[in-house]
Amino acid sequence: MVVAWLQFFACMAVIAVAGPQLTRSGHAIARLSGMSQGWVGLIMLATATSLPELYTGISSVALANAPNIAMGDALGSCLFNLVMVVVLDALSRDEAVWRRVDQGHILTAGFGVILIGFVGALLLVVREGFDFRIGHVSLYSPLLLLLYVIAMRAAFHYEQRPKALAQETYEAVEGETLGRAVQQYVLAALVVAAAGAWLPFAGLALADAMGWKTSFVGTLLVAAATSIPELVVTVMALRLGSADMAIGNLLGSNLFAILVIGIDDIAYGQGSIFAAASPAHAVTAFAGSIMAGILIVALLYRPGNRFFGVISWIGLALLAVYLLSSYTIYLHGH
Repeated sequence: MVVAWLQFFACMAVIAVAGPQLTRSGHAIARLSGMSQGWVGLIMLATATSLPELYTGISSVALANAPNIAMGDALGSCLFNLVMVVVLDALSRDEAVWRRVDQGHILTAGFGVILIGFVGALLLVVREGFDFRIGHVSLYSPLLLLLYVIAMRAAFHYEQRPKALAQETYEAVEGETLGRAVQQYVLAALVVAAAGAWLPFAGLALADAMGWKTSFVGTLLVAAATSIPELVVTVMALRLGSADMAIGNLLGSNLFAILVIGIDDIAYGQGSIFAAASPAHAVTAFAGSIMAGILIVALLYRPGNRFFGVISWIGLALLAVYLLSSYTIYLHGH
């Protein structure tokens, strides 16, 4: 048990150390390339911070034969990312965070509702005779990959539209170049990925030692650990004054997590991951869709009132859905 916990926390520590470097290099790339901070957060930071989910998922299904860890990690990360919005709002004391970001994030959040909800439906319908496969690969997995590409293409075209807001200006930093920023980004991303590859083995050891269900371990512990990069990068982005980069990273990571599920299914050689994983994960998926919907309401309505000057009703709603879904997966997971 002690060894399992030490391995688990060692992976978290490595990820937490590499996270700030990702943020700084992403911020530098935005300054030096002319790309918007929202786009850098959606594509570059979201991809890099989601590499633990990718490596954890593949190693879970291909090496550890733990489809519940893989599915729980991906869907649990979606919930964890949306809970981080509450942290952003609490840290954004002068003005609510949804009042500081571009409403174009509604597009990404909307695709999140579609993709996460679709996975939740698949976890249920494959048990009702709708498990269509070619070999061991579910026919739904290529559809997930296609939907991800459509979402990224839509976000890209939206980003190209003329903006009414003035272009952001940055002060030049001595000795800073685009090539150096990209090198730092790649190095930090590799460190994050390496730590994420070991997480499922520590998670399985914890589940066995503590007597926990693997679906619960995947949804809570492993998902929290693989979401450490998003947490660190998001907080750092907000402190650098880029709320758009922070929100873009979280929402982009959710889309990437669903892409990871499709890749996990291809890597899982024993059948469809949607059939092998516990149907209790559908609760997590539907909770993620509800939370993304709540965020869309926040981005449209832009409420500014807070309870005790710390948390808004949007934040309370997000927390309530997260806690209820976590308790449900603990009770009914496999």
